[in-house]
Amino acid sequence: MRILVTGASGFVGSRLLPRLAAQGASVLATDTDLDVRDAAAVRAAVKEARPEALIHLAALSSVAGSFEVAEAVAQVNFLGTHSVLAALEAAAPRARLLLVSSGQVYGSAPPGAAPFDERAPLRPGSPYAWSKAAADLLGRTFAERGLDVVRVRPFNHTGPGQSEAFVAASFARQIAEIEAGRRPARLAVGNLDAVRDFLDVEDVVAAYLRLLDRAVPAGIYNVASGRGRRVREILERLLKLARVRPEIEVDPLRFRPTDVSVGDASRLRGVSGWQPAIDLDDTLARLLDDWRARINAA
Repeated sequence: MRILVTGASGFVGSRLLPRLAAQGASVLATDTDLDVRDAAAVRAAVKEARPEALIHLAALSSVAGSFEVAEAVAQVNFLGTHSVLAALEAAAPRARLLLVSSGQVYGSAPPGAAPFDERAPLRPGSPYAWSKAAADLLGRTFAERGLDVVRVRPFNHTGPGQSEAFVAASFARQIAEIEAGRRPARLAVGNLDAVRDFLDVEDVVAAYLRLLDRAVPAGIYNVASGRGRRVREILERLLKLARVRPEIEVDPLRFRPTDVSVGDASRLRGVSGWQPAIDLDDTLARLLDDWRARINAA
């Protein structure tokens, strides 16, 4: 299968490409060499690649950071998705598109709420989430016009290589820096009572590979564990692996009201058999070891 991947050098893409190659796919990987906002360039890339599938990962992905660069987020995440959809419609109308959206499109729920399934209304709460919700709905429009569009809504995922802009990686980096004597023994946190749905990035990649199979109907699919965990639990599990016992300090700039974001992936399990396979403690151990290696190398 010929597969075109945008955002291929990112956190997910760097893990996806080896898995695609191992399955015998012919992969054309693009990243900063293809500006997805440039509709003509995207169309030329699709025309040249003649893909049988396209996995659209290119995005600005920091929720917190999106408030500072809202215009750029809208351009890359929404207009970039339009470029991809229009290019496929014009140059590869039979290709399957994995349009990677986000569990953030559902917004957040109060404590005790049931997990979001794909029927939940979209209530985005940040420029990032708005851009993803708009792109997601745009994908539906092109699907109604005949494109084979799979809209994927992954919830929180982490693992080695993740940016410190995300909560588990932020904790891991701070721990590694304290262990190395690079910062005082104080660990900055936000609201530890917030509840999130955490997956290993490799489990998310496995879900994307299942969704490339045309035996799986096009449509919307959550990628989630279905289990809510307080952010406090993530920190406690990382601290059990740490060689230091830092003071925990709440940073007002990181603090958000207590809320819940948990996904229901029953639909994906039902049509593909996918389910998470990697234990959270293993994920966090590899994440912390990765940050230790990065800090030591620096």
